[in-house]
Amino acid sequence: MKKTTKFIAGLVLLALLGGCAAGGGFDIDKALGVGGGVLQASVLSEDSVKQAATLAAVEMDGQTKVADANDPYSVRLRRLTQGLETYDGLNLNFKVYLNPEVNAFAMADGTVRVYSGLFDVMPDDQVFAVIAHEVGHVKLKHSYNQMREQILSDTAFQAAASVGGTIGSLTSSQLGQLGKAAIDAHFSQADELEADVYAVKALHRLKKDPRAMKAAIQTLEGLHSGGGGFLSSHPSNPKRIEQIDAAIARL
Repeated sequence: MKKTTKFIAGLVLLALLGGCAAGGGFDIDKALGVGGGVLQASVLSEDSVKQAATLAAVEMDGQTKVADANDPYSVRLRRLTQGLETYDGLNLNFKVYLNPEVNAFAMADGTVRVYSGLFDVMPDDQVFAVIAHEVGHVKLKHSYNQMREQILSDTAFQAAASVGGTIGSLTSSQLGQLGKAAIDAHFSQADELEADVYAVKALHRLKKDPRAMKAAIQTLEGLHSGGGGFLSSHPSNPKRIEQIDAAIARL
């Protein structure tokens, strides 16, 4: 087992054993502690960023109303994503946030969250297309690059780095910041177009209709012509639709 893996396992164990508050609850600040010194690019490995993403996802899930396993939204998501957990060499995990906003997001570690509002306005094939698009952001490392840049550029992120280059500690507040940034991520046009093409190819590979990606964008445009929700972080334009059509034609 590599040192990095051992370090992460140790950190999780310490969090579980040492993060209990006096009243029996879980105190993530106590579990993770407060790091010292700004983390440098030379010691910020990809595993470190993924570790931070995993912890940020735990923080965001704790701050959000997550649909339980028997909720109709969760049943629907589970049916759509069955067998997708290890798609394209990734380790993906899916949950539904009970929130009427039309949105979805992903993090560098394979965390994918879909808002109930998205389910309310789309049929299954379009929801799946949006999920495939988010998986594209993970596979193509768009989510990773954004989180890495945020950690490196924001002096508020104080972290202690281990010898192996992993993040030693982030506070609950810092993890919340990382999670919020993932939700509000504004990718470049190039990244969005690349994720669209990835989604088209993924739908085709999984024997689903690749035109669902275009239909999903058109549905969102009709609902939010003024922007907001998913489209505020995933803007649409004629070039985007044209590239989706071109990607479909190349299949």
